[in-house]
Amino acid sequence: MQYGICNLSIVPLRNEPSDQSELISQVLFGEHFKVLEKRKYWSRVRLAFDRYEGWIDNKQFALITEEQYKAFDKTQAALSADLVEFVYGTSNDLLPIPMGSTISSASFLEMTYDGAVKKGKHPRTDIIPTAFLYLNSPFLWGGKTPFGIDCSGFTQMVYKLNGYKLFREASQQATQGEALSFIEESEPGDLAFFDNDEGEIIHVGIIMENNYIIHAHGKVRIDRIDHSGIFNAETNQHTHKLRVIKKII
Repeated sequence: MQYGICNLSIVPLRNEPSDQSELISQVLFGEHFKVLEKRKYWSRVRLAFDRYEGWIDNKQFALITEEQYKAFDKTQAALSADLVEFVYGTSNDLLPIPMGSTISSASFLEMTYDGAVKKGKHPRTDIIPTAFLYLNSPFLWGGKTPFGIDCSGFTQMVYKLNGYKLFREASQQATQGEALSFIEESEPGDLAFFDNDEGEIIHVGIIMENNYIIHAHGKVRIDRIDHSGIFNAETNQHTHKLRVIKKII
Protein backbone atom coordinates (compact mmCIF):
# COMPACT_ATOMS: atom_id res chain seq x y z
CA MET A 1 0.00 0.00 0.00
CA GLN A 2 1.09 3.55 -0.72
CA TYR A 3 0.55 6.72 1.33
CA GLY A 4 0.18 10.38 0.48
CA ILE A 5 -0.06 13.93 1.77
CA CYS A 6 -1.75 17.02 0.34
CA ASN A 7 0.92 19.56 -0.62
CA LEU A 8 -1.48 22.07 -2.20
CA SER A 9 -4.03 24.48 -0.71
CA ILE A 10 -7.30 22.69 -1.48
CA VAL A 11 -7.62 19.54 -3.57
CA PRO A 12 -10.91 18.05 -4.84
CA LEU A 13 -11.91 14.60 -3.63
CA ARG A 14 -14.20 13.14 -6.28
CA ASN A 15 -16.68 10.30 -6.46
CA GLU A 16 -15.10 8.84 -9.61
CA PRO A 17 -11.65 9.19 -11.25
CA SER A 18 -12.61 12.12 -13.49
CA ASP A 19 -12.48 15.91 -13.36
CA GLN A 20 -16.15 15.88 -14.35
CA SER A 21 -17.13 13.65 -11.41
CA GLU A 22 -19.07 14.87 -8.37
CA LEU A 23 -17.08 16.72 -5.71
CA ILE A 24 -17.71 14.73 -2.52
CA SER A 25 -15.17 16.42 -0.25
CA GLN A 26 -11.92 18.35 -0.23
CA VAL A 27 -8.42 17.56 1.00
CA LEU A 28 -6.77 20.52 2.70
CA PHE A 29 -3.08 21.35 2.94
CA GLY A 30 -1.16 18.92 5.17
CA GLU A 31 -3.79 16.16 5.35
CA HIS A 32 -2.40 12.63 4.98
CA PHE A 33 -4.08 9.53 3.65
CA LYS A 34 -3.73 5.95 2.45
CA VAL A 35 -3.65 5.27 -1.29
CA LEU A 36 -6.02 2.35 -1.75
CA GLU A 37 -5.76 2.13 -5.53
CA LYS A 38 -3.46 3.95 -7.91
CA ARG A 39 -4.17 4.33 -11.62
CA LYS A 40 -2.31 6.24 -14.31
CA TYR A 41 -3.92 9.60 -13.55
CA TRP A 42 -6.03 9.11 -10.42
CA SER A 43 -5.80 7.45 -7.00
CA ARG A 44 -8.52 6.27 -4.64
CA VAL A 45 -7.57 7.39 -1.15
CA ARG A 46 -8.81 7.09 2.42
CA LEU A 47 -8.25 10.17 4.57
CA ALA A 48 -6.61 9.48 7.92
CA PHE A 49 -8.76 11.96 9.83
CA ASP A 50 -12.25 10.63 9.08
CA ARG A 51 -11.55 7.55 6.88
CA TYR A 52 -13.52 9.16 4.05
CA GLU A 53 -12.75 7.73 0.62
CA GLY A 54 -12.65 9.27 -2.83
CA TRP A 55 -10.55 9.89 -5.92
CA ILE A 56 -7.74 12.44 -6.12
CA ASP A 57 -5.68 13.58 -9.12
CA ASN A 58 -2.16 12.09 -8.99
CA LYS A 59 -0.70 15.52 -9.79
CA GLN A 60 -2.21 16.99 -6.63
CA PHE A 61 -0.47 15.12 -3.82
CA ALA A 62 2.94 13.83 -2.75
CA LEU A 63 3.76 10.25 -1.81
CA ILE A 64 5.08 9.51 1.68
CA THR A 65 6.33 6.35 3.35
CA GLU A 66 4.36 4.15 5.71
CA GLU A 67 6.64 5.25 8.55
CA GLN A 68 5.93 8.92 7.78
CA TYR A 69 2.18 8.19 7.62
CA LYS A 70 2.31 6.55 11.07
CA ALA A 71 4.37 9.45 12.43
CA PHE A 72 1.74 11.93 11.23
CA ASP A 73 -0.93 9.77 12.89
CA LYS A 74 0.87 10.02 16.22
CA THR A 75 1.50 13.77 15.97
CA GLN A 76 -1.01 16.12 17.55
CA ALA A 77 -2.34 18.10 14.60
CA ALA A 78 -1.87 21.86 14.60
CA LEU A 79 -4.40 23.66 12.40
CA SER A 80 -4.35 27.10 10.81
CA ALA A 81 -6.86 29.31 12.61
CA ASP A 82 -7.33 32.29 10.28
CA LEU A 83 -9.74 32.40 7.32
CA VAL A 84 -6.79 32.38 4.95
CA GLU A 85 -3.07 32.29 5.64
CA PHE A 86 0.16 31.49 3.83
CA VAL A 87 2.95 28.99 4.07
CA TYR A 88 6.33 29.95 2.69
CA GLY A 89 8.53 27.72 0.56
CA THR A 90 12.31 27.50 0.66
CA SER A 91 12.58 30.08 -2.14
CA ASN A 92 10.08 32.40 -0.38
CA ASP A 93 7.24 31.40 -2.70
CA LEU A 94 3.81 31.71 -1.08
CA LEU A 95 1.05 29.12 -0.89
CA PRO A 96 -2.32 30.38 0.41
CA ILE A 97 -4.03 27.90 2.74
CA PRO A 98 -7.59 27.95 4.13
CA MET A 99 -8.65 27.73 7.76
CA GLY A 100 -8.29 24.24 9.18
CA SER A 101 -5.22 23.28 7.16
CA THR A 102 -2.82 20.92 8.93
CA ILE A 103 0.19 23.15 9.37
CA SER A 104 1.95 20.65 11.65
CA SER A 105 2.87 18.97 8.34
CA ALA A 106 4.41 22.16 6.92
CA SER A 107 8.01 21.48 7.94
CA PHE A 108 7.89 18.03 6.33
CA LEU A 109 6.78 19.72 3.10
CA GLU A 110 9.65 22.22 3.51
CA MET A 111 7.22 25.06 4.16
CA THR A 112 7.16 27.62 6.99
CA TYR A 113 4.07 28.91 8.77
CA ASP A 114 3.93 31.75 11.30
CA GLY A 115 0.18 32.46 11.59
CA ALA A 116 -2.43 31.66 14.24
CA VAL A 117 -2.67 28.03 15.34
CA LYS A 118 -5.30 25.86 17.02
CA LYS A 119 -4.47 22.47 18.49
CA GLY A 120 -5.70 20.16 21.22
CA LYS A 121 -9.21 19.99 22.67
CA HIS A 122 -11.07 23.21 23.42
CA PRO A 123 -14.15 23.72 25.64
CA ARG A 124 -17.61 23.50 24.07
CA THR A 125 -17.95 27.25 24.61
CA ASP A 126 -15.50 27.70 21.72
CA ILE A 127 -17.76 25.89 19.24
CA ILE A 128 -20.09 28.80 18.44
CA PRO A 129 -17.33 31.46 18.11
CA THR A 130 -15.55 29.10 15.71
CA ALA A 131 -18.77 28.53 13.76
CA PHE A 132 -19.16 32.32 13.38
CA LEU A 133 -15.86 32.42 11.47
CA TYR A 134 -17.68 30.62 8.64
CA LEU A 135 -20.76 32.89 8.68
CA ASN A 136 -21.90 33.80 5.14
CA SER A 137 -19.58 31.26 3.53
CA PRO A 138 -21.32 30.13 0.32
CA PHE A 139 -22.76 26.63 0.16
CA LEU A 140 -20.66 24.24 -1.92
CA TRP A 141 -21.50 20.55 -2.12
CA GLY A 142 -18.38 18.74 -0.88
CA GLY A 143 -16.77 21.97 0.37
CA LYS A 144 -14.77 22.33 3.60
CA THR A 145 -13.49 25.92 3.53
CA PRO A 146 -14.78 29.48 4.17
CA PHE A 147 -14.86 29.90 0.37
CA GLY A 148 -17.40 27.11 -0.07
CA ILE A 149 -18.73 24.57 2.40
CA ASP A 150 -21.59 22.11 2.82
CA CYS A 151 -23.62 21.42 5.95
CA SER A 152 -21.63 18.45 7.24
CA GLY A 153 -18.32 19.93 6.11
CA PHE A 154 -19.20 22.97 8.21
CA THR A 155 -19.94 20.99 11.37
CA GLN A 156 -16.92 18.73 10.82
CA MET A 157 -14.49 21.64 10.39
CA VAL A 158 -15.87 23.59 13.37
CA TYR A 159 -15.44 20.54 15.58
CA LYS A 160 -12.06 19.68 14.07
CA LEU A 161 -10.72 23.15 14.87
CA ASN A 162 -11.71 22.52 18.48
CA GLY A 163 -10.07 19.10 18.69
CA TYR A 164 -13.00 16.74 18.04
CA LYS A 165 -13.54 14.21 15.26
CA LEU A 166 -16.77 14.04 13.31
CA PHE A 167 -17.43 11.83 10.32
CA ARG A 168 -17.76 13.53 6.93
CA GLU A 169 -21.44 13.08 6.04
CA ALA A 170 -24.49 14.21 8.04
CA SER A 171 -25.90 10.67 8.14
CA GLN A 172 -22.58 9.42 9.54
CA GLN A 173 -22.34 12.22 12.10
CA ALA A 174 -25.85 11.32 13.30
CA THR A 175 -24.45 8.02 14.59
CA GLN A 176 -22.13 9.85 16.98
CA GLY A 177 -22.82 11.28 20.42
CA GLU A 178 -25.76 11.04 22.80
CA ALA A 179 -29.33 11.63 21.61
CA LEU A 180 -31.43 14.23 23.43
CA SER A 181 -35.19 13.98 23.79
CA PHE A 182 -36.08 17.66 23.59
CA ILE A 183 -34.66 20.90 22.26
CA GLU A 184 -34.87 22.25 25.80
CA GLU A 185 -32.19 19.75 26.85
CA SER A 186 -29.74 21.02 24.25
CA GLU A 187 -26.86 23.42 24.80
CA PRO A 188 -24.97 25.67 22.37
CA GLY A 189 -22.62 23.47 20.37
CA ASP A 190 -24.91 20.44 20.15
CA LEU A 191 -25.75 19.12 16.69
CA ALA A 192 -29.26 19.01 15.22
CA PHE A 193 -30.02 16.58 12.40
CA PHE A 194 -32.81 16.76 9.85
CA ASP A 195 -34.35 14.14 7.57
CA ASN A 196 -36.36 13.91 4.37
CA ASP A 197 -39.71 12.25 3.73
CA GLU A 198 -37.98 8.87 3.46
CA GLY A 199 -36.41 9.28 6.90
CA GLU A 200 -32.88 9.77 5.57
CA ILE A 201 -30.64 12.26 7.40
CA ILE A 202 -29.88 14.99 4.87
CA HIS A 203 -28.85 18.05 6.92
CA VAL A 204 -27.04 19.06 10.10
CA GLY A 205 -26.48 22.31 11.98
CA ILE A 206 -25.10 23.60 15.28
CA ILE A 207 -27.48 24.62 18.07
CA MET A 208 -27.09 28.14 19.47
CA GLU A 209 -28.70 29.90 22.43
CA ASN A 210 -32.36 30.96 22.50
CA ASN A 211 -33.59 28.48 19.87
CA TYR A 212 -31.30 29.55 17.06
CA ILE A 213 -29.19 27.37 14.79
CA ILE A 214 -26.19 28.09 12.55
CA HIS A 215 -26.00 25.90 9.45
CA ALA A 216 -25.00 25.84 5.78
CA HIS A 217 -28.04 26.34 3.56
CA GLY A 218 -27.32 28.54 0.55
CA LYS A 219 -24.69 30.04 2.81
CA VAL A 220 -23.70 29.60 6.43
CA ARG A 221 -26.60 31.37 8.13
CA ILE A 222 -28.50 31.67 11.39
CA ASP A 223 -32.16 30.65 11.61
CA ARG A 224 -34.72 29.77 14.24
CA ILE A 225 -35.19 26.16 15.31
CA ASP A 226 -38.26 24.64 16.97
CA HIS A 227 -39.73 21.18 17.51
CA SER A 228 -40.70 20.98 13.83
CA GLY A 229 -37.33 21.98 12.44
CA ILE A 230 -35.59 25.04 10.98
CA PHE A 231 -37.75 28.11 10.41
CA ASN A 232 -36.60 30.68 7.87
CA ALA A 233 -38.02 34.08 8.85
CA GLU A 234 -37.21 35.51 5.41
CA THR A 235 -39.45 33.04 3.60
CA ASN A 236 -41.76 32.49 6.58
CA GLN A 237 -41.56 28.72 6.27
CA HIS A 238 -39.82 25.66 7.67
CA THR A 239 -36.95 24.51 5.47
CA HIS A 240 -35.82 21.36 7.29
CA LYS A 241 -37.63 18.72 9.39
CA LEU A 242 -36.00 17.96 12.75
CA ARG A 243 -35.05 14.33 13.37
CA VAL A 244 -32.72 14.26 16.40
CA ILE A 245 -30.35 16.39 18.48
CA LYS A 246 -27.02 14.90 19.49
CA LYS A 247 -24.60 15.94 22.25
CA ILE A 248 -21.05 15.28 21.09
CA ILE A 249 -19.06 17.11 23.78
